[in-house]
Amino acid sequence: MSFWEILLLAVGVSMDAFAVSVGKGLSVQKISWRGVLSVALWFGGFQALMPVIGYYLGVSFADLVEKIDHWIAFALLAFIGGNMIREALQSSRDEAAEATDAARQRGSEKPADRPFAFRTMLLLAVATSIDALAVGVSFAFLRTPIWSSVAIIGVTTGLFSVAGLLLGKKVGDRFHNGAEILGGIILIAIGLKILIEHLSV
Repeated sequence: MSFWEILLLAVGVSMDAFAVSVGKGLSVQKISWRGVLSVALWFGGFQALMPVIGYYLGVSFADLVEKIDHWIAFALLAFIGGNMIREALQSSRDEAAEATDAARQRGSEKPADRPFAFRTMLLLAVATSIDALAVGVSFAFLRTPIWSSVAIIGVTTGLFSVAGLLLGKKVGDRFHNGAEILGGIILIAIGLKILIEHLSV
């Protein structure tokens, strides 16, 4: 495969991470450099790691993984998206019940990096990259240089993820809790898309 073919492939496989990053941006109150680096490294890193695993697992194990990977991705994204919606609805109820500005301030004090917690980012990174195992298997068949290819995929996904995060934050600033609900819906929709695509093959 040529550089441009690999780059196009990288853009294609990064789209789920981009969409999830938009959803993440919708849900956060503040984006720090730590948050930006978090989405870039988690999504870019796992999108690069999965093809390497697929490359070395080989076809025999890949067939087994392909039977369940879409269910895993759907379950993870649905769980995280549902949790985002629940938290947004709870936050709306809390804000409506607060009587003073001081109470509202205390209720809104959340760590800026909480949405980028280890467990949350790990689940999202796995869910958006598990399909890339098959990409690694195809690299093995096509005798594509694995390390340069995954470097392109990882960097491309990292850049798209940061762009999605910033785009989601810009929109989210205008809609607040409604945007967090939308972010959860986006994650669930991506999970459904992955599931339907695999089941319809």
